Amino acid sequence: MSNETSSTQKAQTLAEALPYIKRFFDKTIVIKYGGNAMTDPQLKESFASDVVLLKLVGMNPVVVHGGGPQINEMLDKLGKKGEFIQGMRVTDEETMDIVEMVLGGQVNKEIVNLINRKGGKAVGLTGQDGNFIHAEKLLMANLNNPEEMIDVGQVGDITKIDPSIINFLDSGDFIPVIAPIGVGPDGETYNINADVVAGKLAEILGAEKLILLTNTPGVLDKDGNLLTGLTPKQIDDLVEDGTLSGGMLPKISSALDAARSGVKSVHIIDGRVEHALLLEVLTDDGVGTLIKAK
Repeated sequence: MSNETSSTQKAQTLAEALPYIKRFFDKTIVIKYGGNAMTDPQLKESFASDVVLLKLVGMNPVVVHGGGPQINEMLDKLGKKGEFIQGMRVTDEETMDIVEMVLGGQVNKEIVNLINRKGGKAVGLTGQDGNFIHAEKLLMANLNNPEEMIDVGQVGDITKIDPSIINFLDSGDFIPVIAPIGVGPDGETYNINADVVAGKLAEILGAEKLILLTNTPGVLDKDGNLLTGLTPKQIDDLVEDGTLSGGMLPKISSALDAARSGVKSVHIIDGRVEHALLLEVLTDDGVGTLIKAK
């Protein structure tokens, strides 16, 4: 490929991005950051660059991160086995201490540092900061016996989000980076699924987009084909026939709730693709599954 051809393609890519930059100027984009994008060094760098670029062209990215692999690694070091029920981590008191240490400390600060090194102004938060994520104990219905409720420990269900601290940071050109830890009425801490926090936050902030990075190309059918433009009815059918299960359940549920609550577009995208965020927001093709409200 000649330098001239390469330069022309770059110019065409930039021109393709222009209408998206105009459309999403000053709009909030909530990004759930997880999976391989959080553990692969090159993907971490590209994610941080993407977030900074979105901010520099006038959008308001808000990052909510997970940290499952990092929590599992710490649990392994302590000789404790992680357990999941219907995609939710069982969280006893000891596990909650580890979750707080890993999510609120190690992982959150690493992401903040990455974004700042790329030229952004990131600020790390948990739901305890400014008391902005209120939660109560989550009791889950057993999928095999809906009348039975399952207690998964210090796992929280969001009761309220106060967006004032996020709006304040956005107005100062800061990029909020949020660990999904909520606080109860008596100050107790709760581990909350990061997809759930991202979905609820997108709803409360009136976000233009909710983007969930994951370790698959998006939502796949049983033959491994990518599905997009999914409606709630189609998703219900996929859950019922077992196509969607495990960790995809809270992701899909959060995506649907956000779409039904006014978030204009919800995307589940492949975080293993370098610059997946820019491809989704600033190009015609996008990379992943679009979830529709109807």
